[in-house]
Amino acid sequence: MSTRPTDGQLARLRELGAATIYEAQGQRGSIDAVIKPIDPSMKLAGPALTVDAGPADNLMLHAALQHARPGDILVADARGFPDAGAWGDVLTAAAQKVGIAGLVIHGAVRDAEEIIDMKFPLFAQGLSIRGTTKAYKGSIGQPVDIAGTTVHNGDIIVGDRDGLVVVRADEVESALERAQAREDKETRFRERIAEGASTVELLGLTGTLSSYFPN
Repeated sequence: MSTRPTDGQLARLRELGAATIYEAQGQRGSIDAVIKPIDPSMKLAGPALTVDAGPADNLMLHAALQHARPGDILVADARGFPDAGAWGDVLTAAAQKVGIAGLVIHGAVRDAEEIIDMKFPLFAQGLSIRGTTKAYKGSIGQPVDIAGTTVHNGDIIVGDRDGLVVVRADEVESALERAQAREDKETRFRERIAEGASTVELLGLTGTLSSYFPN
């Protein structure tokens, strides 16, 4: 079983941000931008508890609350079904009581205003006021497909207004090192730009562009 990341590691992942981590991983691990935070200020980072919720049903989401550990991010495959709100304010209250740190769902939710007021990080495909059944026998802890990206139980999910990225549980420290190196490089770029350098110079694009725009 993989070691869970420390609070310090998770805080640093949130600080560095999804875009920087994605680029630092060699443009690997992104989740499709169809899944967005219901409020742009929302950020999350934590180990995934994967849930096969199925379309228009939330039985497995209720069940997942019985299995989650504090700090977990529920990552639920609702098959991208857009017309049923599988999660709302009551489930949010129950999740916060357990200590769940957020939800990523390939599907719709409802009670968005209340959830935002509750400061629960939630990333979803959309909103729908329509209800769900509670009958689908899915799974908890098995790999799930989230809008084309496979997420394994225990993978680390990082999300903010830019999007979502998956970090393998055994690659957290190396992802942090690479992301910090990228952040340091971009800091130097901004300093050089302030001194008058162009992005063409900094990125070594002179040769490429000269072939497109010969003198």
